[in-house]
Amino acid sequence: MLTRDIPSTMSDEDVIKEYLATQNSAYFEILYKRYSGKIFGKCISLLKDEARAADATQEVFMKILINLSKFSGKSKFSTWIYSITYNFCIDMIRREKKNPSLLVDDIETKYDKEDDVEDVYLLEMKVKRLKIILEEIPVMDKSILLMKYQDEMSIKEISEITKKSESAVKMKIKRAKQKFRKTYKEIYKED
Repeated sequence: MLTRDIPSTMSDEDVIKEYLATQNSAYFEILYKRYSGKIFGKCISLLKDEARAADATQEVFMKILINLSKFSGKSKFSTWIYSITYNFCIDMIRREKKNPSLLVDDIETKYDKEDDVEDVYLLEMKVKRLKIILEEIPVMDKSILLMKYQDEMSIKEISEITKKSESAVKMKIKRAKQKFRKTYKEIYKED
């Protein structure tokens, strides 16, 4: 069976069920076509290198293929894939830096809305400046801000992906926004 013989309107869940039942690679090819560009985009935004991102994309798809039977449907398939992509890229960065302590945050601090940097501040930034600042802040901060604001993920979805509690995710977002604002002020002092 060729992919052109499979209706393109099939949901991800139906494609997965058919693949698992038949092991027909045409079904997996559908998932690859739907998500390879998005996965590559996430990899390149985290790894900042096209060749490494291409390699990571292939590795992520191998993980998806190997673990497809473990997809339970509790979250959206796209969230599950994003989780695999995010974790793979972060593990890659950790291995390269060989310093996992850079990624450890103190998550015991209470989330305090009064100290929160207003979302409006981030949303009103000029795109060029936004890109510059995102390249300057740590990759963990960049990724959590991109999940929240670019990908418009909920706190719950980010929590599932990062395997952290929702309160820890809120704190990470708060801290990332504070670092973003501080970096912005350092680079654009005249504003």
